[in-house]
Amino acid sequence: MASQEDSFPRGGSKKKAHPVKAPQQPIEHDNLFDVSWIPTEEGSRKRKRNPEQAAKNKRSKTEKKEPSKSEAEQSGILSIEVLSEGMRLLGCVKEVNNLELVISLPNDLWGYVQATNICDAYTKKLNEQVDREEPLEDLAPLSKLFQPGMLVRCAVSSLKSTSKKNKSIKLSLNPKDVNGVLSPAALKPGMLLTGTVDSVEDHGYLVDIGVGGTKAFLPWQKEQEYVKQKNKGTKLQVGQYLNCLIEEVKGNGGSVRLSTIQSEVSAAIATEEQNWTLDNLLPGLVVKAQVQKVTPYGLSLSFLSSFTGLVDFMHLDSKKTGHYFQTQMVRACILSVHPRTKSVRLTLHSSFLQAGRPITRLCHHLIGAVLNDVPVQSFYTKAGATFRLKDGSLAYARIRHLSQTEKSFKPEKFKPGNLHRCRVIDFSPMDDLALLSLKTSIIEAPFLRYHDIQPGQIVKGKVFTLRSYGMIVKVTEQIKGLVPTLHLADVQIRNPQKKYRVQDEVKCRVLMCDPENKKLLMTLKKTLVESSLPALTNYKEAKPDLQTHGFISSIKDCGCIVKFYNDVRGLVPQRELGAQPISAPEEVFYVGQVVKVTVLKSEPEQERMLLSFRLSNDKEMESTAQSQKKAMVKTGQLVDVKVKKKTEKGLEVSILPDDISALLPTTHLSDNVTNSQLLCYWLQAGDILHKVLCLSHSDGHIVLCRKPALISAVESGQDPKVFSEFQPGMLLTGFVKSIKAYGIFVQFPSGLSGLAPKSALSDKFVTTISDHFVEGQTVVAKVTNVDEEKQRMLLSLRLSDVSQEDTTASSLTLLSQCLEELQGVRSLMSSRDSVLTQTLAEMTPGLLVDLVVQDMSSDGSLVFSNGSVPGLVLRASKYHQGGKAVDPGQRTKAVILHVDTQKSEVHVSLRQELVNRKVKQLKKDTEHRAVIEHLEKTFAIASLVETGQLIAFPVASHLNDTFRFDSEKLQVGQGVSVIIKSTKPCDIGLFLAVESSVKKRTPALPSVAPESAGQDPGVVSELLEKPTLPIGEMVTGTVKSIKATHVIVTLENGLTGYIHASQILDDVSHGTHPTTTLKVGNPVTARVIGQRTWLTHKLASSLIKSIILFPICLCANSELEKNISSDPSTQSSSPTEKLKQYFPGQTVVCFMRKFNVIKKWLEVEITSDIRGRIPQLLTSLSFKVCVSVTSFFLCNPSIAPHRSGIQIVCPIDRPRVSLSHRKNGTKSSLELSLSLSLPLSLSFRTNPKMKSKIEDPEVTSMKDIKEGQLLRGNSLGSSLIIHGSYWEVLVGRQIYQHVTTYLPFDRALYQTYLPEGKLLSAKVLRVNRKQNLLYLSFLPKDTGKPDVFPESLGLPPRDQERELLKKKEKQKQLMKEEKEKQKQLMKEKKKKQKQLVKEKEKQCQTKEEMHQAKQKQEDQSQPHREPGKQTKPTEVPRLQLSSGFAWDVSLDTLAPAMPPREDSSDSEDEEASQATLKKSKKGKELEKQEAEKELSRIEAALMDPNWKPETADDFDRLVLSSPNSSILWLQYMAFHLHATEIEKARAVAERALKSISFREEQEKLNVWVALMNLENMYGSKETLTKVFERAVQYCEPLKVYFQLADIYTKSEKYQAAEELYSRMLKRFRQEKTVWIRYGAFLLQRGQADANHRLLQRSFNCLPQKEHVDVISKFAQLEFQLGDAERAKAMFETTLSSYPKRTDVWSVYIDMIIKYGSQKEARDIFERVVHLSLAPKRMKFFFKRYLDYEKQHGTAETVQAVKEKALAYVEATGTLAES
Repeated sequence: MASQEDSFPRGGSKKKAHPVKAPQQPIEHDNLFDVSWIPTEEGSRKRKRNPEQAAKNKRSKTEKKEPSKSEAEQSGILSIEVLSEGMRLLGCVKEVNNLELVISLPNDLWGYVQATNICDAYTKKLNEQVDREEPLEDLAPLSKLFQPGMLVRCAVSSLKSTSKKNKSIKLSLNPKDVNGVLSPAALKPGMLLTGTVDSVEDHGYLVDIGVGGTKAFLPWQKEQEYVKQKNKGTKLQVGQYLNCLIEEVKGNGGSVRLSTIQSEVSAAIATEEQNWTLDNLLPGLVVKAQVQKVTPYGLSLSFLSSFTGLVDFMHLDSKKTGHYFQTQMVRACILSVHPRTKSVRLTLHSSFLQAGRPITRLCHHLIGAVLNDVPVQSFYTKAGATFRLKDGSLAYARIRHLSQTEKSFKPEKFKPGNLHRCRVIDFSPMDDLALLSLKTSIIEAPFLRYHDIQPGQIVKGKVFTLRSYGMIVKVTEQIKGLVPTLHLADVQIRNPQKKYRVQDEVKCRVLMCDPENKKLLMTLKKTLVESSLPALTNYKEAKPDLQTHGFISSIKDCGCIVKFYNDVRGLVPQRELGAQPISAPEEVFYVGQVVKVTVLKSEPEQERMLLSFRLSNDKEMESTAQSQKKAMVKTGQLVDVKVKKKTEKGLEVSILPDDISALLPTTHLSDNVTNSQLLCYWLQAGDILHKVLCLSHSDGHIVLCRKPALISAVESGQDPKVFSEFQPGMLLTGFVKSIKAYGIFVQFPSGLSGLAPKSALSDKFVTTISDHFVEGQTVVAKVTNVDEEKQRMLLSLRLSDVSQEDTTASSLTLLSQCLEELQGVRSLMSSRDSVLTQTLAEMTPGLLVDLVVQDMSSDGSLVFSNGSVPGLVLRASKYHQGGKAVDPGQRTKAVILHVDTQKSEVHVSLRQELVNRKVKQLKKDTEHRAVIEHLEKTFAIASLVETGQLIAFPVASHLNDTFRFDSEKLQVGQGVSVIIKSTKPCDIGLFLAVESSVKKRTPALPSVAPESAGQDPGVVSELLEKPTLPIGEMVTGTVKSIKATHVIVTLENGLTGYIHASQILDDVSHGTHPTTTLKVGNPVTARVIGQRTWLTHKLASSLIKSIILFPICLCANSELEKNISSDPSTQSSSPTEKLKQYFPGQTVVCFMRKFNVIKKWLEVEITSDIRGRIPQLLTSLSFKVCVSVTSFFLCNPSIAPHRSGIQIVCPIDRPRVSLSHRKNGTKSSLELSLSLSLPLSLSFRTNPKMKSKIEDPEVTSMKDIKEGQLLRGNSLGSSLIIHGSYWEVLVGRQIYQHVTTYLPFDRALYQTYLPEGKLLSAKVLRVNRKQNLLYLSFLPKDTGKPDVFPESLGLPPRDQERELLKKKEKQKQLMKEEKEKQKQLMKEKKKKQKQLVKEKEKQCQTKEEMHQAKQKQEDQSQPHREPGKQTKPTEVPRLQLSSGFAWDVSLDTLAPAMPPREDSSDSEDEEASQATLKKSKKGKELEKQEAEKELSRIEAALMDPNWKPETADDFDRLVLSSPNSSILWLQYMAFHLHATEIEKARAVAERALKSISFREEQEKLNVWVALMNLENMYGSKETLTKVFERAVQYCEPLKVYFQLADIYTKSEKYQAAEELYSRMLKRFRQEKTVWIRYGAFLLQRGQADANHRLLQRSFNCLPQKEHVDVISKFAQLEFQLGDAERAKAMFETTLSSYPKRTDVWSVYIDMIIKYGSQKEARDIFERVVHLSLAPKRMKFFFKRYLDYEKQHGTAETVQAVKEKALAYVEATGTLAES
């Protein structure tokens, strides 16, 4: 620092600035509010003169006469007459226009600030822009510098009279006009000034505060808060208006430092210490004042100890009005200071007491409104009156607005409390008052301001003046409009002055009104003014077929542009210009012509409209053209249509753009039948539908289709056009054309159709086709047979034929499509005008609403109302009431489940788990439990058990999946397991999911299950307890129908009887059908044995009674004689009592009912109350029988049941037991249904007396099984179901080592050779009686059977696995011992080293000490690493690669590491496998010695500091210890490359990319670069491209591009490098580094011209702020690689345009010093030190100049530089003093 002070002195003595004497004030006391100035209640007329006043008046006669005070001034408010030039006022920005500001002043005054009166710097920028005739980038518009509501200090620059009574107030915001009254000496810290940004500097801003001789600086740190809060984060610009606080004053006011911190500015207050005077007092200052006197017109205040001021009645605090008293202390803000009279006006409004805070209220919501009965608050003579509005706010009316004329004004009408009719005409932000007018002409005026005028409206006015561009019409005093020359008449007139004269009344129609810019355009065209057709003012009103008037605005080759009101315009294409074609429209029509048009099409979003000049008289010609256009539409074509109207069949539409009529049937609106009806319900005339398929075209009738499945088939080409293209096995998409009794006809998009027979419609039995399919339904058909001669084909609609393997994807697609269509319906609803419709559209599932209970329906559901939307029905079913007892009128919260938009009904739920649901992020493909909350035809809405979030999952898995049995149907309250498929809710608020498995369904809880029945449980019990016929009575009836397991009988009294198959015959033999003995219509006599109740699904709210009969004519004699009334089997008993009739081991008879294809079990019945099911796997010991259960057991519903022997084998109290039956080796297990039937657990097993081919031991429990016993059973996954077992839960499990003697590497082999159902023999190894588990073995040595895996597979024996495991364990043990030895050696070595050092220190002499110290220093200078010590991963060196890499990098810096070995080589495995199991003692000792030698060799290698890895294992150990070190991986690759093992090197690189952590971006980039180098040297272009594309995906793309470019350059592939740079310029055109690197590449190649062109190209792509840096970099490249002279020229050109860019100067100096001569360097330094830069920068350059001369110059040149620096410092100080 001392040397710098010597070289750069801070300057000599500085002259003291003489303070400027302020002009002496003759009167320091402001007498404006003296007693004589304050008018009394009677006014100034009754004021008496006192002697003192008379003496003053006499003295004033000799002085210059002052103008008399106006009446407004005497009344205490400002007026234009009071204002004078130079007067300083506080104003508020009201409007911001392009070139001026509208300023609101106190007391309802307005002024204007032109753009040239902002500040001198902004005016200079404006002049510069005018000279250049192009916009400047650094010139901000006024809208960015000022915002409405901003408070500004302004000065009156001129008062210009605009008429006899009006004056225009011209204001100035220039700081020189506002703050010019201040002198530098008057500036004090803490003063609050306003200024504008003069220029932007390196460390802040120069601010123009208007004080001559003072420079104000605003540092960056002091404006950051202002930029964030007030300027929306953008930097300040030249002309920006600021409220600044003076922080520091230097040089007696020569320079000041400012601050714009809002908290400091808001708290600023003027104090006496700041020495304010009446001459320099500024508006906007906040002062502490004392109430001096309370007057009728306001207050008189004293402030700053000696000043007085007036607060008028408009600026009193409204909350404290009437409560002011003398000596009260208040805070006030100065509003104005009169330059001549020195009168000061203040305000007490709170919005002005914090400087810098904008005014928030700029407008009043009642502007333009006419108010009746407004009371007078107070009246001020010759000032006006205040009124109290209904909202409690005050309003003000000037004296001239209190009456229509001055003569009609009567003051007595304005006593407080009098009511008047008035109109709000404006709002004064500075006064915070609405402005009123009581003038009758203003109250009755139709238009008060431009906002009141609408396009298309008829207005009357007077001609104000005629101009060359049109006629100005005066509508009101404040509103004027322009009638362009084109609109003065229907036809263009040349001399408008002959037709119109000034003050003529005219009737016009408004074309366009722009209130913001106060522009009004009107027309006088008689046709438009008197037109009775609707005026078109926006595109939404342009409905098809609408006729209206417009005028031609332009004529083009394509047609005419017709313009309407509010700048709405449309195109009349050439074909619509007339009935006959018009080739030259300009010859027929002219601009300005009024025409009548018809709207054909309107697109409001794009603001486009298609019109026509052809009207109704052209219909006949149009019909001919329409038929021709229809012929152009082909079958299979996709078109856009517009809805015309609705019919019973569907929608009548017109095909666009030719308006061709067609029909879109309702069933063809969607693949979903329900959505089709919904879309037809909500579509209206004028709606546009896109991508509609032309389905058929015959006799001029076009039928369309909008089914997405059919459209997709057409687009993908999967629709054969001719019959010959149909082939058996094809899967095609079509729709149901018609339904017949024998099948359905399916039509395809091409118009061809085929027949699907009834037997091929479904995998289920089809009773009624209409239950499965409906006309128009979308289906997928499989072609089974084609008859080309008869042009016929047969189809199949079975799911097993048409469904694909992935049913989840197809079902999810159907669900997504359904929900998207529902969202489309909501979009249609939201565009409707109905409040109910819009409300329904906004309601989505999951939305929480607050409702009021309205009523309870007869079915038990609650009806709610929200009160705001009439007609909206919200309903909660009995299940969704959640057990809550609510009363009508009670408020409660509910969750929306589903919105039925067609019925306008919303389904809600009150269940707490839904109302209080948890929001949780769901993961895709995760399984969750859910409860069904609502059911629709195509999807179900459920809630997750864990969180309560609503999900939707599809009910159908395919388009053909339309039918379900009652047992398969879902129920509300039922539990399901779902898999989430979307992590975010869809558009209607539901997560998408699919059901994981039907087997995981759980029944609904008893409290919620019978919702479908809709009956009270008491009713059910009552019907069950009271039979309609007494038990035991004999009845007669007729057989009505015969079912699989029962017969329905119609009794004589009309009741229905039920005879079960078990009650028909006494003895039923195997294979017989008891129901075949009866036929429909046969009479039957039976006895009543009981009664049961059927819960029907078709009539969900009804119960059907059925009498259980016992047929007399068919029963045995023993049953006839039995007293049925006393028979316990016929009495009503509980399920437990009925189960007591059965005992384990009992044989019973069952009847086959059907085979459930979906759930894979055989359903059987024992009695009418007991049912069971047999899983398919357990139906037989024969695998063939298990596969073909249906054909073996004949369980088709149309076939009568069979008889089979059944044994009960489980205790009765168990809910599930097993049965055993053996018939020809068959076996099964039976599970019972628990719905109104009695549960009984059975087992399908043979009679033990019967002999079978294979004898199995009888197993009744775990006690019957012993260890070592041989059993047989069927495989079931990882379990084995034991034959001979009565218990279904009795299973056995096997671990893999007990399954086979081989070692399979692929677990899939188990599924191949051990399928479910395979018969196996096993040996019991262990019995776990607690868990009911058996541990079995399939090994041949245990069972005597062949191995489950054949020898042909070539699998290795499992014994090798044990040897490998033993070898691995041995190796691990050796490695542990090796580690322990290494640690021990390290400790011993450290101890020895310490002892040696101590001994040497004691024994050494003086000379020896020096020698040893030198030797020790040499030792320490070399890298020292202790052998055997492992290096941590963080210590491994990182490799920074610029482009390529060296394959032979040394490994000296790496520490050896020996991780534990996990795997051994193949050779070792072979040796181990061949070794003998038993070894002699000598062999063991030799082996031990060899192991010790190997360990010692390894230890020696590890202790060698120069050890290098020599094998792949060595490298593997290193990369395992340090996986994130790219240098290790690269050397590993180099190791393989030296051995010409390219593939292994690639594999190592891939391992490295997987092993290196994702956080180590540079390390991964190094590996990618190495891999690209490898492919560049040893691979092909394709492999290099693939690696490069992968690297771009995983790394930062620009870095990868640079690395590949360097690789190409170093390998001399210049063409490839140039192509790559061209790609980079397209992708990274905004990155200047790309242009610079490419420029360097071109210069290295000697392509200087290409480099010059590249620089010019960069200017077009890079932002302008980067141009200087790019030029500087290219100039440096020219110095280094190109022409030095060109580089100098580039620097010189840049510095001539940017002379203050010190960074460019510095670079230029560096380049000249390095590549130029000393003379050139000194010339540059001389130029720099004579620049006018900031002192800090000049110091930097002087210091560099001095350092250069010290290094290259002489003492004289060094002294010369010092003298120049001293001269600069003195010159700077002198300039500051002046």
